[in-house]
Amino acid sequence: MFGKQVAYKRNIAKHLYFAGDLSCADLSTLTGKSVPLTARLLGELVNEGTVVETGYALSTGGRRPQMYSLRPDLMYVVSVAMDQLITRIALLDMHNNYIGEVHKVELPLADNPDALQQLARHLTQFIAQTGVPADKIIGVGIGMPGFVDVIKGVNHSFLNNGQFSLVTYLESEIKLPVVIDNDSSLVALAEHKLGTAKDRQNVMVLSIGWGIGLGMVLNGALFRGHNGFAGEFSHIPIFMNDKMCSCGKSGCLETETSLVVVAERAVEGLKSGRASMLQGLTLVDMEATSNAIMEAALKGDRFAIELFSDTAYNIGRGVATLIHLLNPELIVLSGRGSVAGKLWMAPLQQAINEHCIPKIAEDMEIKVSTFGYEAEIIGAAALVMEHYDTLSLGKSKTVGQHQGV
Repeated sequence: MFGKQVAYKRNIAKHLYFAGDLSCADLSTLTGKSVPLTARLLGELVNEGTVVETGYALSTGGRRPQMYSLRPDLMYVVSVAMDQLITRIALLDMHNNYIGEVHKVELPLADNPDALQQLARHLTQFIAQTGVPADKIIGVGIGMPGFVDVIKGVNHSFLNNGQFSLVTYLESEIKLPVVIDNDSSLVALAEHKLGTAKDRQNVMVLSIGWGIGLGMVLNGALFRGHNGFAGEFSHIPIFMNDKMCSCGKSGCLETETSLVVVAERAVEGLKSGRASMLQGLTLVDMEATSNAIMEAALKGDRFAIELFSDTAYNIGRGVATLIHLLNPELIVLSGRGSVAGKLWMAPLQQAINEHCIPKIAEDMEIKVSTFGYEAEIIGAAALVMEHYDTLSLGKSKTVGQHQGV
């Protein structure tokens, strides 16, 4: 019975994490447990200092229910957001507040046989520097590009560890539970559970970065496909441009739409004499260059706006295909590139107008994420909490029993 109660309490904690505030009746419905049992466990969690009472809900005509929330400093999650060039590591509390600074390191994944070992070292150093005891850390969530098999714990594109599990290796190195997923899936998870797509049923989340990632929420659940590889939006063959893509094929959407392409076109345009506030751009520091172009565009630089307009239109051509296939209610623009905000909207909508059957797209919305570049970090933390009641490595059990959840 003790083990079951720990599992029930963890389930309560998980729902409070995603919802923020819930009543006893809400939690009873979500956990599928009786109101008396839920009330008793909530009382124990409040007495243990795990859960706090946050006041009463707004009146709907009857007695106002008491609301509950997780104590923010109860436990912490280490969140890792990787792309092909940069890795960001953060410590988040139970309200998704950052504890300290986000640690950013250059960690190229392509043609880097030591990338996994380097990641393990960075994680070990980061966790030690936080000063937070290991038994206060639930686990480590990692979002990464590539074909990620979440069942086997293998990335078939990067972080080569032979056929052995990346998760097993990292857990042995850092002594904490580890969960991994594709970066685009985690961006979609963040938006669906906590962000712009919350409570929506059919949503396409575009992660604009060095490629164009896609996370799909279908019928209210994250869709990963048969092997977990669904959503490779970047690599649909849409152009007859004979440009080689990073995947080895030609004509992929990525060859005309990524921030890498935007940076390349910016450098070429400046060399040819285009007037712009942008000066001295190079492709050596791709992150700095793409950030500079977005900043210039938001300040009204005509050349920078033109670059984003052309790219957004081409993304819209791909989105038109998604709309015809999946009929989403919402498209969310997220990830690194979404910082450019409304600059994407008009040309993307123009492409949809030109390439979509109007009836299919008439009730669909397009929104820019409120998370922006932070979406993957939040998604990696949410991934840990999604698995909170099943995490099983050593200290994760101890935390659950000691803290009451």
